[in-house]
Amino acid sequence: MNSESIQRVPIAAIKGRGAASWLPHRFHTEAREVFDDGWEPEESDPHVPATTVSWEEPRSAIAHNDSPDVFFERSVNPYRGCEHGCIYCYARPTHSYLGLSPGLDFETRLIAKRNIAGVLKAELARPRYEARTLAVGTVTDCYQPVERELRLTRDIIQLLHDCAHPLTLVTKSSGVERDIDLLAPMAGRRLASVFITLTTLDAGLTRKLEPRAAAPHRRLRTIRALADAGIPVGVSLAPQIPFLTEDLEQVLEAAWEAGARSAFYHVLRLPWELSPLFREWLQVHYPQRAERVMARVQDMRGGKDYDSDFATRMKGSGPWAELIGQRFRRACDRLGFNRERLVLDASAFRRPRLDGQQALFD
Repeated sequence: MNSESIQRVPIAAIKGRGAASWLPHRFHTEAREVFDDGWEPEESDPHVPATTVSWEEPRSAIAHNDSPDVFFERSVNPYRGCEHGCIYCYARPTHSYLGLSPGLDFETRLIAKRNIAGVLKAELARPRYEARTLAVGTVTDCYQPVERELRLTRDIIQLLHDCAHPLTLVTKSSGVERDIDLLAPMAGRRLASVFITLTTLDAGLTRKLEPRAAAPHRRLRTIRALADAGIPVGVSLAPQIPFLTEDLEQVLEAAWEAGARSAFYHVLRLPWELSPLFREWLQVHYPQRAERVMARVQDMRGGKDYDSDFATRMKGSGPWAELIGQRFRRACDRLGFNRERLVLDASAFRRPRLDGQQALFD
């Protein structure tokens, strides 16, 4: 069969999933294309993948970051992959190191880190360990749906609560409300803060962009619940996508009304396989807008889909990037965001004991 006789099957949206295909990862040695052989599809559609969870035995818990454009130095991530299925997620290419697709595998083949809290406890107990704020869930969401049963994030927070270790976490899930009983007393001692990601108030766009994440109105309720509990809460408007997430000012207004008092944003990043995945997503959901969106993305990246330069990768460069920055700063100034910088307190940290005993005078 020659290439001209192949009838390629159009990529289509998959209900409840962000990616539309199993895009091969960059280490793949073979490439395959789907074609229509004329047979009617069976009733059980193989293109509707279920979620599976595998266990990993982690050798370490704390990841160290030295990137100058990232706000945290240390982080803990209990999961690899994320069922929320956000098509823009910069962590998708990390699935390539597992020999899995950054496309559908990333959101359907999840890896949970068994006893991550126990591994973390051993690291905190080391004599030379110095307490500094730990960022929880910085790569993939620590409150994705499987957390309801596995409770790995809950175990981490419980450990940090018990040894008075400061933490901050970022999520787009209302699941964080289940841990208010731990986070609220920590916040009262300047040990905890939470950021809720809210890219847009457009529920229709959210269902396509972040298909298994909480709806915008539900995230605003979560901000309110956290703020009412006395937990410092901020809002993340990351990523900003030209001609798609156009309601930046309205998002900030709604978040402020709900109780958020700090805010930050990034513009869309498309490293490695994320670029073809996002282009594919645009063709599925916004074909008339796809060329215009990518042209503006490239305007902010020096003519490329992505530029990894530390000075510009988060905010972009050029007039379009500056326009987004100006809109964000003016809205924040008008509303009152970021007027006070929250500094979490690590001075009360109590090193955990590995023998099950409590330290003297705890």
